[in-house]
Amino acid sequence: MAGWIRPHSWSGQSFGAEGLAASGSFEAAEARFTDVDDIDVDALAAWLSAARDIQWDYEHIRTNRGLVKRTDF
Repeated sequence: MAGWIRPHSWSGQSFGAEGLAASGSFEAAEARFTDVDDIDVDALAAWLSAARDIQWDYEHIRTNRGLVKRTDF
């Protein structure tokens, strides 16, 4: 995977956006690009915007007995 560009979000599966693939467990998702010119800047901006609004509480996953969306910042 050397030479890849991989934007990754721990809450990415919750974004409901095209172009992100599930990564591991929980709600993580990523996109993979082999060249800077392949990056869809509009999609990246949408993912970053969604990342500000949609986050899961991984810190308290054990006490919550599962994932809970964080809404108060």
